[in-house]
Amino acid sequence: MSSPEHIHHPSPAQYWKIAVVLAVLTAVEVAMYYIDRAYDLGILNGLLLVILAILKFVIVVGWYMHLRFEKSTLSRFFTGGFILAAALYTIVLTALGIVAIRGG
Repeated sequence: MSSPEHIHHPSPAQYWKIAVVLAVLTAVEVAMYYIDRAYDLGILNGLLLVILAILKFVIVVGWYMHLRFEKSTLSRFFTGGFILAAALYTIVLTALGIVAIRGG
């Protein structure tokens, strides 16, 4: 019999489904790298890769770290940390001249 705090946790089958989703998203990211090399998508490719990375982060934190089953305060803590890290990353890359408004 499981303890009350583990009632809402995912089953092993759900973990496998999430693992497959993450594998498919990773395959899409790899494919986008080769598509960009062939068609030179520029900033569109970068934006799509960032969106996929954020989606994968949310899935991992939500399911594998059980964040979606915890109190909302903990979710806000991770969300705030993610936003701050993304902002700092953008600021540093912009300061180094790596992030450009234009494509290519």
